[in-house]
Amino acid sequence: MAKTILGVDLGNESLKLVLCKNGEVKKSAIAQVPQGLIREGRFTSTQAVSDLIKSTMRENRIRATNAAFVLPNEICFLRTINMPVMSHEQLKINIPYEFTDYLSEEPKNYLFDYAMLTDLKAAAHVKAEKNDADNADKASGDKGNAMELLAVAAPSAAIEEAREALDKAGMKLVKAAPAECALISLIRDTAKRGGGAEEYCILDVGYRAVRMYMFKGDKHMVTRVLEFGMKNVEDIIAEAMGVDVHLAHTYFISNYEDCQNKDYCVNAYNNIAVELTRALNFYRFNNPDSQLSDVWLCGGGVASEPLCRAITEAMDMKVHTAGELVRGGDKLKDMQSFAVAVGATMD
Repeated sequence: MAKTILGVDLGNESLKLVLCKNGEVKKSAIAQVPQGLIREGRFTSTQAVSDLIKSTMRENRIRATNAAFVLPNEICFLRTINMPVMSHEQLKINIPYEFTDYLSEEPKNYLFDYAMLTDLKAAAHVKAEKNDADNADKASGDKGNAMELLAVAAPSAAIEEAREALDKAGMKLVKAAPAECALISLIRDTAKRGGGAEEYCILDVGYRAVRMYMFKGDKHMVTRVLEFGMKNVEDIIAEAMGVDVHLAHTYFISNYEDCQNKDYCVNAYNNIAVELTRALNFYRFNNPDSQLSDVWLCGGGVASEPLCRAITEAMDMKVHTAGELVRGGDKLKDMQSFAVAVGATMD
């Protein structure tokens, strides 16, 4: 993969761009996404997406020829599977069958990939262009006749849309990965630098939902989508201030009349924090051996200090921002919003 690469994380409400060189952030930019441009994880206009990326790059003086794209959660299927040791060519044949009960279309309409998870301390993605059988043997380590894989399926049409949009923006798509894989890259990079934890709970506080990503080491355990987000707060602002939801969004972003600290917003933050705590308690109840003690926050909602404070006060764990997982992220502004995009640029 190219040493200098642009991470592109396009959500329903915001576009995050981060230019990285060998894992280090050089530039970052964020832009609001026009309403209706993304629907159920797919573009409604490839040209409009391309124009948005180009204009954001131009306004922030970002130049890049290679890009890594974060695939929306809505369109990806992930499974942790165990398979006998086999070559990459054999895996290409067998992995689609692991998704038979999950795909809404024919397997031919999807692209499949995987990452080795057998050796959690030295896990490495098995490259298709290398000696497949040898790589499989090395990744399986002492497991002998078994490999543990994180397998991914994504619609080929969605990846082609991303490729086309980036091509129109003057870049080449060199990688497309779901958020889980991007976060795994961040966790592995943190471990290489002598940091990290045994378990991770990464909360992506988005506009319409909060996604709770759970990991043991760099092994993805589960992703849970909680159907509430910053939109709930803005709906409350709209009702309290007697304005429409679009103006409420502007009020919240600009903290008009200190609305973020009004009682009605504080109550909304507390409700979100309570729901997150319930979700975490449910996970720990179903995983009694869990020693989870830390939570990392990312996403646009983390820019709200009152919300972060409410989450910190509600949880019996240490709360971090996901910017701490980014190399040098503690010295960069708002890096928690770009963490997933940074992870997407890594091998």
